[in-house]
Amino acid sequence: MTTTDNNTLFWGLGLSDIECKKIESSAPGYSVRNFSAGALPTDEEMEGEAPFLIWIPVRAWITMDDDFKSAILEWDPAQKVLLADAKDVLDVERLLDLGFLSVLRSPLATDKVQETLYRAREVHALYEDIVRMTREIALEREILSRKTDYLMFLNEFMARASESLNPATILTQARRDLCSLFAVSAVQGIFWQETGEEFVESEIFLTFQEDASIQEQWVEMLLESASRLSGVKVNSYQMTYLMDAEAKTDSTLEPAAGRVIMLPLKAGGKEFGTLALLTPAPVRLTKQQRDVLHSAVNHLGLALKNALLFREVKIKADHDGLTRIYNRQFFDKRIIEEMRRSQRYGQDISMMMFDLDHFKNINDTYGHQAGDLVLKEIGSLLMESLRTTDFAARYGGEEFAVILPHTGEEQAWLLAERLRYKVEKLRFRHDGKAFTVTTSIGVASLSASSFSRNPDLIKAADRALYLAKASGRNMVCTSDGCDEYMEELQEQKAGS
Repeated sequence: MTTTDNNTLFWGLGLSDIECKKIESSAPGYSVRNFSAGALPTDEEMEGEAPFLIWIPVRAWITMDDDFKSAILEWDPAQKVLLADAKDVLDVERLLDLGFLSVLRSPLATDKVQETLYRAREVHALYEDIVRMTREIALEREILSRKTDYLMFLNEFMARASESLNPATILTQARRDLCSLFAVSAVQGIFWQETGEEFVESEIFLTFQEDASIQEQWVEMLLESASRLSGVKVNSYQMTYLMDAEAKTDSTLEPAAGRVIMLPLKAGGKEFGTLALLTPAPVRLTKQQRDVLHSAVNHLGLALKNALLFREVKIKADHDGLTRIYNRQFFDKRIIEEMRRSQRYGQDISMMMFDLDHFKNINDTYGHQAGDLVLKEIGSLLMESLRTTDFAARYGGEEFAVILPHTGEEQAWLLAERLRYKVEKLRFRHDGKAFTVTTSIGVASLSASSFSRNPDLIKAADRALYLAKASGRNMVCTSDGCDEYMEELQEQKAGS
């Protein structure tokens, strides 16, 4: 490519030496690169240079092939001037329409060259203004398009965040949606609840980690964030894994420097959580991306707070406040659902009803706080001992009920016996006094071939409980008796 400034470069296509000298002398500061009619510029030369004006005599123009003529006429921003002899017969209007700036007839005078150069400068300035305006319009359109995309993103993000009242579902969907803003490998979170004491209880939502050490790093980072933002110590936390099939679970989830974006979550002007975004590589967000991210996270915070409050209210409505297991109202709904499910799929179902023996004596002897302590411990024991498919509820007072889907009478009796034994081994202490409790348990079952209405199962379990209490308490009975399976259990113990 030539080193000549393109704004001071002319091209000549088939000019004579006299014409070249006349043009250069009439336009001080400009130089002419002249190509002979037999050696016209190549495509590479046309791509490498952008002459300000191209001077073409008619005698050379008529010898050029149509393709080259078209290429020259369509070449912007170079302007073309046609030089004609006095005898040439030309349709000037047509030539101007084709793209020539001007048609000059010989003799080639200085004032004609300078006037043409002046017009060329005006046209060039106008061309540059149009190009600049076009670029500005294109830039504005791009900015507007980007803003529109961001607004659409926020609209869709907010809509999807509000679709669920499950915090885990909201976080999983948020990771997928944020990927349209920038690449996000995982979304982790911690939420805390003030207790009125000098500590908070928290819940951590974590993408499943194959590497335990990586999980520990995330837990430590999130707990530190909770302590810093809440201003108090995190006394305890529970873990919930996010089941996001699209998120990675390998070592790339390590919270490496530069790849973690920590964002506080607020509701009502108070922090209640932290969102931790993990990116595949260190990322630098644009100002617009940062603004959009903060707007999205602000709405996400409200959605998550609503979900947490809904869950808390639902737990209070469905759970017993003292024992933290389900209450009688929810049990009545659940037993109907489980009975229908068992009947539909032809599966056995069992139920345990048990009562703490002489519970009134505990309240009278050690006080109601001691009684509450016992009920709490029994609730915890049930949650620890039962399968995830089983359903335990406080039926009323010191009575508890357990629904056992997919379970026959013998299996239910064995489970009840294990629970009875565990309760018997519990040791309680209140105000320096130690005591124990026992329980009587009634078991009832329905096989797939003998279904009846759900009240019959409850009545059968209640009759079995009455039989256990009438037979001396601290035992497990079915509606048919209290020792039907005891001999088999003793044989199993003897064999072991």
